[in-house]
Amino acid sequence: MNWTLVVTLLFVLLFVRIFWAHVKANNAHTEAFKNLPSKDKLAVLKECLLNNPTEGNLQNLANFLKEIGSDLDVQSYKPMMERQLTLADKKESLAEWDKLYVEQSEWVDQISPLEFVEAESAKAAGDTETYIVRSLEGISRLYSDQAIESALKQLEPDYPKAGQLLLSYTQLVESCAESGADDKSLEALRKKRDAWVEELLTVEK
Repeated sequence: MNWTLVVTLLFVLLFVRIFWAHVKANNAHTEAFKNLPSKDKLAVLKECLLNNPTEGNLQNLANFLKEIGSDLDVQSYKPMMERQLTLADKKESLAEWDKLYVEQSEWVDQISPLEFVEAESAKAAGDTETYIVRSLEGISRLYSDQAIESALKQLEPDYPKAGQLLLSYTQLVESCAESGADDKSLEALRKKRDAWVEELLTVEK
């Protein structure tokens, strides 16, 4: 499998990624980035680190986490950065890439989306509708299967549709595992992923 195809498939595997069509922020110094709400800044910084594992992107994330009072040791991400660059140089198998992505996504999900903070505040105030909406937005910004499934299960008592979303997400994961790596298969996966995210963010009254 050539390098371009590996990269394409890795992007397909990121089921719930939010693509910033309206924000062209490659670092934390652009005006577009500076004008974003904190929850969106965090999402962009995590996305940049996953897409482009550089010291600069790691430091940008570290600086932001310090600003919001997080004590997460970002240096623990460095070994994964080094492995990603090594895999790229050696053009390793997809299995090695997949293993690394699982570790990266679980690490990134230690940094909970700030939407969940807003969700909990709304729940405490008795605003169930806002709690549900913010929770769904937070889920859309998670990466690992474990974190997504856990968040959906937690939401289900207050939002029954979360159970359906959990089932369809499990099916999506299975489709990915069974998929081929040709362009047609990748495009089919992309459409399924996009449909799942759209359904996730469509709030059922």
